[in-house]
Amino acid sequence: MTEDVHAERRERAAARLRETGADGAVCFPSRNLQYLTGFAEEPGERHLLLVVPAAGTPSDDRGDGPTLLVPALYEAQVREETTVEAVRTWADGDDPTAAVRELLADLGLRDGRLLVDDTMWATFTQDLRAAAPDAEWGLASEVLADLRVRKDEAELDAMRAAATAADATVRDLRELGADAVGMTERDLADRIADRLAAHGGDGTAFETIVGAGPNGAKPHHGCGDREVRAGEPVVLDFGTRVDGYPSDQTRTLVFDGEPPAEYERVHETVREAQAAAVEAVEPGVPAEAVDRAARGVIEDAGYGDAFFHRTGHGVGLDVHEEPYVVAGNDRELEPGMVFSVEPGIYLDGRFGCRIEDLVVVTEDGCERLNDTDRGWRTGETY
Repeated sequence: MTEDVHAERRERAAARLRETGADGAVCFPSRNLQYLTGFAEEPGERHLLLVVPAAGTPSDDRGDGPTLLVPALYEAQVREETTVEAVRTWADGDDPTAAVRELLADLGLRDGRLLVDDTMWATFTQDLRAAAPDAEWGLASEVLADLRVRKDEAELDAMRAAATAADATVRDLRELGADAVGMTERDLADRIADRLAAHGGDGTAFETIVGAGPNGAKPHHGCGDREVRAGEPVVLDFGTRVDGYPSDQTRTLVFDGEPPAEYERVHETVREAQAAAVEAVEPGVPAEAVDRAARGVIEDAGYGDAFFHRTGHGVGLDVHEEPYVVAGNDRELEPGMVFSVEPGIYLDGRFGCRIEDLVVVTEDGCERLNDTDRGWRTGETY
């Protein structure tokens, strides 16, 4: 990503704060911090905060714009990896709560309305409350969710690259054919991780799902020691990251032999449901209409009770974020939104079937980020 992307996002965040009547936002190590600065870090016991005031542009460490408060051991790192101009530090042995209090005071944020990161640990929210006892509090998602829900071109380019790595991995899995029989679910998960890396991905975006036979009827099974058998459907749900952004794709494959007689009908129903849902995606359509399009196909085929999860979820820095493609969500789709379309049918004790692609809403419809075949057969000649 270009270095000015995160600065532009901080400017948009400040503008949104002004529009909503909030005076500032405070983030700690999270996807929100990563979105606004490019700095990715796991939460820890030390105070590491980004404060974004509603007004002002920083000129130095005493500026009135976005400011990072970090442990001294992070200073060189955040200055190198972010474009945030104002960086303050505190050293081990110092009182970090005093540094928080001083920062909020200098930024004029000891009262007014402050929004805190939705996932911020209680220990830090308590310190913020003590530092700004007269403030009114809310959640940063009030402002940041609307910014993050529409992806910019840098984000879309990263997600396209991650989707390409997932597509290439699906092709590798298909080529296994009968060689996959006898492998355990965990063996296949390890193979998936290896191939994702080989195709340019950075790790796995979430715990890989390999559900063989009856395990495929559990939508979030994960993977275990069950061996893949000839003729049984295997649900494969996985993704990787590129520049912090994930892919998320599901295919249900039969690696050798012929599946149960009913499976072909189930798979075709799911494929038709997914196609109908993708066809329904365009700007101005409520998210629930996409869910309804998929659900209608499955209900008409007599499997309504076997489709018991939402049709999709937004995808960005978080694998699950807004918009949620579910009944009751009347939020209208907008260009730049990215979400999964993943209907499924699950027959308890027998098998499951799910097909998933990511789509991005365009000005007049949508773009599929995944383009591999959605059929169930495998083998080198498939």
